[in-house]
Amino acid sequence: MIDQGFAATKTFDQTLLLLDRYFLTVPALKRWIQWNQSEDAHMHIVTQAKSNAVAYEAPPARKGGRGRPRKKGAVIKLKELLQTRASEFETATVTLYGKEETVHYLCLDLLWGKGLYQELRFVLVNHNGKLVILVSTDRTFAATDIIHLYGYRFKIEGTFREMKQAIGGFSYRFWSKAMPKLNRFRKKEEPHPLEQVVNEKDKENIRLMIKAVEGFVMCSCIAMGLLQLIAVHYSHRVPNFFFRYLRTPSKDIVSEATAMAYLHRSIFRMFARNPHLSITQIIQSKQETPDFEDDSLAS
Repeated sequence: MIDQGFAATKTFDQTLLLLDRYFLTVPALKRWIQWNQSEDAHMHIVTQAKSNAVAYEAPPARKGGRGRPRKKGAVIKLKELLQTRASEFETATVTLYGKEETVHYLCLDLLWGKGLYQELRFVLVNHNGKLVILVSTDRTFAATDIIHLYGYRFKIEGTFREMKQAIGGFSYRFWSKAMPKLNRFRKKEEPHPLEQVVNEKDKENIRLMIKAVEGFVMCSCIAMGLLQLIAVHYSHRVPNFFFRYLRTPSKDIVSEATAMAYLHRSIFRMFARNPHLSITQIIQSKQETPDFEDDSLAS
């Protein structure tokens, strides 16, 4: 994930990667440090720490004497700061998920990661009695900016929903008899079932099956992107985009599901009226007359 983020960074020079709390790991931070030191482009990460996370204060100044200097200071259990330093929490109004919300927060720059001790910016957010620990590798970000930025991460959940319900991006049916039965209750010391596959033909069949699954999901992601582009660029030009009944229409830009339903209706109707048309002819016609009229987006 870090490598893919830096692949995009090489194009945009500077990027910000919003990640779930699963990705706050020492290997991820080491990879991030390695890339930032080796490339001209720079990327920063905003993520979430687990509720049981611990951090460290900066080591005290060395007073001389023998021995190696200390790499870290006192251990801090972040969750306990909600009670021990409650009076230090500040109050601010930030935009979360499109709404103005009042939050209480505490911003601290601490060391994190056993053996790594990377300095990070921690923002402890008390929202309606629930503690959320946000983390930023960029210590120049204001605490309210970190809170606001992390709110955008939830948009991926809406994308998953549309991919599952509208696109059917996870409805693949690829399988192979060579694939062993996986054990979800497998213990760490037990060998993985895939490691017991020794036949080269079975291994190749498993690789082809995984390739087919990944290809299907990739095509679904491309289809999702195309629907989003169509919705963003053409919602205001096609009144019949709004033919579906929506109980609470709140935006001028329609959803991916509405755009897909409109395309289904328009494309099938167009082919029914013009059975002689082909996809190539449609593309050529679109290139010759880029501005379309009325409700036929497909034409």
